[in-house]
Amino acid sequence: MGLLSAGGKSVMGKKSIISGPQTRSFASVGSNTPRQHPMPSRQRRTPVSFDTANLTIRNGPVFNGKSFGAKSNVSGEAVFTTSLVGYPESLTDPSYRGQILVFTQPLIGNYGVPSSARDENGLLKYFESPNIQAVGVVVADVANDYSHWTAVESLSAWCAREGVPAITGVDTRAIVTYLREQGSTLAKITIGEEYDEEQDEAFVDPEQINLVRKVSTKQPFHVSSSTGDMHVALIDCGVKENILRSLVSRGCSVTCFPFDYPLEKVVLCSCASGALRHCLGAPVPPNKWKKLTEGNMTDPTHCVDTVQSLRTLFQTSQLPIFGICLGHQLLALAAGARTTKLKYGNRAHNIPCLDLTTGRVHITSQNHGYAVDAQTLPSDFKEFFVNLNDSSNEGIIHKFKPIFSTQFHPESKGGPMDSNYLFDNYLVSVKRYKDSQAILQPNRENRPNPLLVDLLAKERVGVVPTLGMANMARAKAAHIADAEPEARAAAAA
Repeated sequence: MGLLSAGGKSVMGKKSIISGPQTRSFASVGSNTPRQHPMPSRQRRTPVSFDTANLTIRNGPVFNGKSFGAKSNVSGEAVFTTSLVGYPESLTDPSYRGQILVFTQPLIGNYGVPSSARDENGLLKYFESPNIQAVGVVVADVANDYSHWTAVESLSAWCAREGVPAITGVDTRAIVTYLREQGSTLAKITIGEEYDEEQDEAFVDPEQINLVRKVSTKQPFHVSSSTGDMHVALIDCGVKENILRSLVSRGCSVTCFPFDYPLEKVVLCSCASGALRHCLGAPVPPNKWKKLTEGNMTDPTHCVDTVQSLRTLFQTSQLPIFGICLGHQLLALAAGARTTKLKYGNRAHNIPCLDLTTGRVHITSQNHGYAVDAQTLPSDFKEFFVNLNDSSNEGIIHKFKPIFSTQFHPESKGGPMDSNYLFDNYLVSVKRYKDSQAILQPNRENRPNPLLVDLLAKERVGVVPTLGMANMARAKAAHIADAEPEARAAAAA
């Protein structure tokens, strides 16, 4: 993973105040291309805040810069990504819910923000979810002017419209160096205010919030595939659009359920911001699945019920299981292994992983803060992939059953496509299993009722907006409430 040093200025002073370069604030291109994607204009126009802004790291330095997003103060976990491109996909990735995302790429926003166009299956073409999921954005230089044929607005306008504060003109090299040395930590972005040491404890820890409830659909929705005869039932705990697309394009229709829906069929495990489970196959007793409403869904060791259910599933059946990211960690825990928290995690589109079964190296997309301790794997599992940057485990595979998992994201969008063949491998196992079940149970119907499918929504429903949008809504409501007495008094006069 390519990382930048802090340069010549130390950032280790506990309360040092670090200002961004005075000669760099907003980058731009000469002119914007008139060839834009023909889509309806955005529904909401929110003023962009260009006030002074501060990024305050808990018990650490303060970075002074300029706002280019919403005028809203937020708190979250400060993490960094070394991805060079794909900021629309990264910012809408539910994995970043509750986090302040720092980009190491110096210039962000130069190709603008695309439209919310959908493909022939009703899936978002350019985003991983309908809204920005990160609570805050930190860049060295933001391009206020943009140029790309798909773009319909600037990054600053998008952040403002979504209620997400953003800061530029700060030394992201210094921020990343601090996070590498101290580890990912809590931080906050304040707009138009100076740092107040007395408020140093006023940090919100996203790991104490049930993020799955925030990003999960509130009602079932269905995505149909025009090819193939497989059906996948998915428990949505923050599913990325390209996970859906990876299944639908391979002939799987997908029905997505809320994270606490009492689903009875499970095969594929995956994750986004918390736990994500894709399901297909033989029935599992409903009492084996309990609601995922308690605990921190970021730390895999808190998903006790899910781990126990998975353990029961792959110990009592021959169902193919494919785990992705947290799903990989949950499978490892179910097998009896342990997980550990990484110092600052792996978040990038350029991380090399070695396939130990073939000797091939794949460039992968990742976003995780925990890893599986490969030394604790039981004898019936072996390592599948290993990270060539830090030697951490990146996948496991069962020696006898069709069970495997990856810590990285093979469905990567905005990143490398080296490993998306894993979906093909998994579906080969699914087809083999379905064929065997057709012999054992020739009269069993695996397809959903088309009449019920027609009644379902075709996209996720009622997802809770980001903290910034909630703050803006409260501020607007308060402003209206304050204005009402004055308006009534004026009317009476």
